Amino acid sequence: MCFIFGIHTYSYADETKGGTEQTETKEKFNAGEMIFEHILDSYQWHIFTWKGHHVAINLPIIVFNEGKCYSFSSKHLMHGTYEVADKNTGDPITFCIPSEGDYKGKVVILKGEDRIRPFDISITKNVFGLFISCTLLVTLFLIVANAYKKRGEKAPKGLQSLFEMLIVYVRDDIAKKSIDEKHVDRYTPYLITVFFFIFFNNLLGLIPFFPFGANLTGNIAVTAVLAIFTFIITNVFGNKEYYKDIFNTPGVPVFLKLPLPLMPLIEFVGCLTKPLVLAIRLFANITAGHIVVLGFISMIFILGEMSAAAGGAMSVLSLLLAIFVDVLELLVAYIQAYVFTLLSALYFGMASKEEHHG
Repeated sequence: MCFIFGIHTYSYADETKGGTEQTETKEKFNAGEMIFEHILDSYQWHIFTWKGHHVAINLPIIVFNEGKCYSFSSKHLMHGTYEVADKNTGDPITFCIPSEGDYKGKVVILKGEDRIRPFDISITKNVFGLFISCTLLVTLFLIVANAYKKRGEKAPKGLQSLFEMLIVYVRDDIAKKSIDEKHVDRYTPYLITVFFFIFFNNLLGLIPFFPFGANLTGNIAVTAVLAIFTFIITNVFGNKEYYKDIFNTPGVPVFLKLPLPLMPLIEFVGCLTKPLVLAIRLFANITAGHIVVLGFISMIFILGEMSAAAGGAMSVLSLLLAIFVDVLELLVAYIQAYVFTLLSALYFGMASKEEHHG
């Protein structure tokens, strides 16, 4: 279990001057630390721990300070500070990753007692996971596209059949039922892309070993970017009827529009909250599932420290519950991709609706 979930156990050897006697101490298991290590982003990808030794991939740190770029391996910052020469003045610059405070877990520059946050474009665990998932997704789509070229009008087989089923489902049951027929082809490629991206990363996040397991869709930055894309497409391609409903809502009494534009203000705030809801819903549901699974696993080690018998008895129940939640998360992975895509389609449909007379 330690191997699969990367739970840290530390051992230290104390040597005395008069002999070679060694004592081993073991840190108390910290459930909160273990859970947050797995759901939060990091500059290092921890793979597993074996006999007190941590096996991890040290990712590159890339930061800009005063117009100059500094890059080095994250291994230099995992257990302290790292000094490099300032490219402007030649003076030493000290980098570190604080374990507490406003910049906890982020690369900062130490200047006396101050912490300065540089412009950070480092390849973190989630960024590296994004590269992996996008590479796999593009590769799979290229395989399916080549299969269409080779098979022509023949019935799809294997991976082609699975992808065709999902693509047709998004096109016919989500896009066409939410968007006017004249405009549906404009939005369908984006809807298919965002559905597969979310669904694929939801599934990869459930695989607890490298190179998978990055909590991409449980990161608010990733879900916020997806929601911003939906917001931009909605408002850039929105027609005059869409903006008329916002700033001059039909069927609303005049006193709600003038002299105080109460209704337009409400509609405008609604436009801003729609992408916020999209981002938070996806982030919260995926993160909650990961926390529940890791919580059940943590109970084994918490009770095991109290009593070996209690830990052994709890391990069976915790594993059964964790497996049940994992299976449930497979359903949640699909549902959250579906909900995000459906709501995006509905927003596009409202932004592109035509004026009806009669």
